[in-house]
Amino acid sequence: MLYHLLISLSDEYTFLNVFSYLTFRTGISLFTAFVISFLLGPRVIFMLKSKQKKGQPIRDDGPENHVLTKQGTPTMGGFLILLGLSSSTLLWADLTNQYVWACLLVTTGFGFIGFLDDYAKITRSSSAGVSGKVKLLLELIISFGAVWIIMETADPDIGDKLALPFFKDVMVDLGWFMMPFAIFVLIGASNSVNLTDGLDGLAIMPVIIASGTFAIIAYVVGNTVYSDYLNLTYVEGTGELSVFMAAIIGAGLGFLWFNAPPAMIFMGDTGSLSLGGALGAVSVITKHEIVLAIVGGLFVLETVSVIVQVVSFKLTGKRVFRMAPIHHHYEKKGWAEPTIVIRFWIIAVLLGLIGLATLKLR
Repeated sequence: MLYHLLISLSDEYTFLNVFSYLTFRTGISLFTAFVISFLLGPRVIFMLKSKQKKGQPIRDDGPENHVLTKQGTPTMGGFLILLGLSSSTLLWADLTNQYVWACLLVTTGFGFIGFLDDYAKITRSSSAGVSGKVKLLLELIISFGAVWIIMETADPDIGDKLALPFFKDVMVDLGWFMMPFAIFVLIGASNSVNLTDGLDGLAIMPVIIASGTFAIIAYVVGNTVYSDYLNLTYVEGTGELSVFMAAIIGAGLGFLWFNAPPAMIFMGDTGSLSLGGALGAVSVITKHEIVLAIVGGLFVLETVSVIVQVVSFKLTGKRVFRMAPIHHHYEKKGWAEPTIVIRFWIIAVLLGLIGLATLKLR
């Protein structure tokens, strides 16, 4: 909104032309989201604490020390992230870009589902929230709407095609299957981040790293010069998503200030579902769905650990890990929480760099 106002005044005040530069708006989007999240953090935490007397319910079958160290910590901190990233995006992004609205639909829609889940857990004083079937149904409806917008906006020549990393101009025509595949990416990314969110600061930093990686990808893919030089599929309009990704980074950093160990607040499903969905949406728009699996490899690892644990126990009655997701396995082995978190951050950084390398290695 503010972007459109300032641009309309640029003919009269030439210094306002700086807001026409995508890189400038990306930077200011990050800063704006951080300031909003950081300044409103104490008030949001106070409000949530006053409403949530016992804080987030702790799993009975979880690590024993969580009952002592995390009891009473409020959840729904994802509201703070959503407030920062949505406000910043609406202020600085080009709102005539349909991709921006598709991403906001997924982010706020999945955030609402997460809110319902968190609210159910708090009111029932139980770690069991909204049923999985209801959550999945709502996710399917929102994902379908967002993917429909994306495919209607995309160039018909590439809308139903899947780009393969490490290969020049190789596109796999998925035809009608592109719709369910894209929906799977959105829901899969959302729930993978949700599974990762189990320790203080564990999920938010990898999300920030992945968002930074995809901010660069979105900018490059949406630029004819860079996409041609790197032999990438050019997708018109994706550059604007760098503003959206920067807003996630800024809001995430502001949230991390309060989520750093020992956490003053948890993001809850309100944050994890929305942020994962946002990453999935941008990967679909930029035709980098497979690269998301690389950049978000940590989220994939967490999800696979749960799948392996469940399958193994049902088939053999034995557990592969001491506890799943895998970060709890290392807790059970005696690793200190900050050690697990920082080592997982390091993995996320390395995976982000590998993801960026796919832009050139073709």
